[in-house]
Amino acid sequence: MQNHEDDVRDSLRDAARARGVQQQSRDGSQHIVVQVDGVSKSYGGALVLNRIDIELWAGQVIALAGENGAGKSTLLKIIAGQVKADAGRVILSDGTQLEASPRLAHLKGISIVPQELAPVLERPIYENLFLGHELRTRFGLLDRGAMIARARELLSEFDIDVDPKLLVLNLSLPLQQVVEILKHASFGCKVLLLDEPTSALAAFEVDRLYRIIDKLKAQGVAIAYSTHKMAEIRAVADHVVVLRDGRLVEDSPIADISDDEIINGLIGRELGQLFPEKRYENVGNVVLKVEQLKATANSAGATFIARRGEIVALAGLAGAGRTEILEAIFGIRPSHGGNVVIEGRAQKRAKPCESIDAQMALVPEDRKVGGIILGMSIFDNCILPNIGKFTRAGFVRRAKARTGISSAMKRVKLQQKRDNQTVERLSGGNQQKVALGKWLTGPVKILLLDEPTRGVDVGARSEIYKVIIDLAANGMCVVMASSDMLEVLGLAHRVIVVKDGEVAGELSKDEIDKPDAQRRIFQMATHQSTSGNL
Repeated sequence: MQNHEDDVRDSLRDAARARGVQQQSRDGSQHIVVQVDGVSKSYGGALVLNRIDIELWAGQVIALAGENGAGKSTLLKIIAGQVKADAGRVILSDGTQLEASPRLAHLKGISIVPQELAPVLERPIYENLFLGHELRTRFGLLDRGAMIARARELLSEFDIDVDPKLLVLNLSLPLQQVVEILKHASFGCKVLLLDEPTSALAAFEVDRLYRIIDKLKAQGVAIAYSTHKMAEIRAVADHVVVLRDGRLVEDSPIADISDDEIINGLIGRELGQLFPEKRYENVGNVVLKVEQLKATANSAGATFIARRGEIVALAGLAGAGRTEILEAIFGIRPSHGGNVVIEGRAQKRAKPCESIDAQMALVPEDRKVGGIILGMSIFDNCILPNIGKFTRAGFVRRAKARTGISSAMKRVKLQQKRDNQTVERLSGGNQQKVALGKWLTGPVKILLLDEPTRGVDVGARSEIYKVIIDLAANGMCVVMASSDMLEVLGLAHRVIVVKDGEVAGELSKDEIDKPDAQRRIFQMATHQSTSGNL
């Protein structure tokens, strides 16, 4: 097996070298900026990268695809000089061999924008943009006027309409990310390394990022873009490299590789195996009725039902109001009218405690803000929803709690060695399992899931899908909101299409399986007629 994988690696390397020669001869303006040659890295005896060979070309985007733990971030940090490789070399076009020196990498025009941003929040945008490159007067004083003017030009060049004198802490997270990218990309940057840059961005914000990337490409910047999302790979990449378990398993121009081949490279199995088979046998009586629920003041209100053992998906365009509806149902968002009825009993609006007492649970869109407490252990996170069940006279009954937590974690297929491990040390997929599994330490009749696999790699996503289907098959009513159309069609028994906070249409289980299902959902979401073509 080892020899076979090495043969594959060598053949991929030869093919990449041959491709590079062809590209260079076809277009003299394109050239290799960075060559990664046989790079390996281990941590504590665990092999993270195994003899990796890739090339970054001027004016091209290479999608570095792989699940969490595949080695993407480690590879980018090695290229950026932040981590020392155990073996192999990183060579620049001028022949320089990079060592573990962030300063040298920076001087050579290599910049990295990590997943966890590090702007100086208490300082204005222009100071962040010029950090380390401050403009000065002939007397050596900071030339704030010149920096503000240049910052305004820079932001305008990338279609960002914001005052450069604003403090960064007053910006949204997406705009903070834009500032970080521009900070790195605007001062002689030749190589830009983006590590999972869309993990916290909405759809319209992702489009803005794509436009920035296009402009940097046109300026000849070589870009490595780490992701595990198929849509992003197709949207930005000229070339795709797939890592699995620290090994290079695919290396191809984006035009020469199919989605199935990329998915197979990511998880070692076909795309068709991503979703378990739907199960309808336990769909029963109506558990949840939503009646003219106005999640926002301007909506007409949403009305729909959900049954025991059924998975109902809320679909629609970005900003349609799916998250708001789920939050209003659970009670963490004050609603402006309407009713939520659970098994014939009307719930008090904006009363999440009453929802919990009625055995309703909500896993929010942003698990790091509303789903889990990163600095706390798995144990402490999991007792929170049912803390009364696990305490007596103010003391936690740890033995009873551990029994309940162990059972819940088995249901969500979390493989943890100890429950005192902090959640922040888990992968995104395992964090999501904790955010879901903590509710299962007590009884749940209705499970509300908002973007249940956002920021989760493909392999963990498949496991979470199986958990959701199993929970529904065992009688739980599941209502999920998702912007992933494959997820909606692959999981749902029924689809409720949402527009402007109200129900714009519905697809039955038979209609979901028809070839035009996605087209019909889009037409309903945009209030187009479903009888004609787009």
